[in-house]
Amino acid sequence: MSKGELIKEKRLREGLTQSALSELTGITIRTIQRIENNEVVPSLHSLKKIGEALQIDLLEQALEAEPPKKTDIITVKLTNMDKLLTDLKALFKNHWKLILKVVLVFWLLSNYTEIKKGILDSWGGN
Repeated sequence: MSKGELIKEKRLREGLTQSALSELTGITIRTIQRIENNEVVPSLHSLKKIGEALQIDLLEQALEAEPPKKTDIITVKLTNMDKLLTDLKALFKNHWKLILKVVLVFWLLSNYTEIKKGILDSWGGN
């Protein structure tokens, strides 16, 4: 049984429509349709959200039902990287001043001896 078939079966057992599942998970109806029709490989995030809504561990059941193929693993890694990059962009956008200060402090600490020597040399008249 594929991941999509497993999700559809669990959703129907719970008496949920695709629309209701979409509202519970925050995943678009179209994405849920594509997952159930096996048009896409669901991301770990989607599996987690759908699993929480259906009160099952979809990650474990999906792996038992169908071992991952190499393409599944690559898709998951790319999806995770995309999420990571999105999160990093948001982090830098919202906290760039703090990040700059932290980087500056680390740079100053790591170069303390050279900075001190340069200051002392310049004060010494050399």
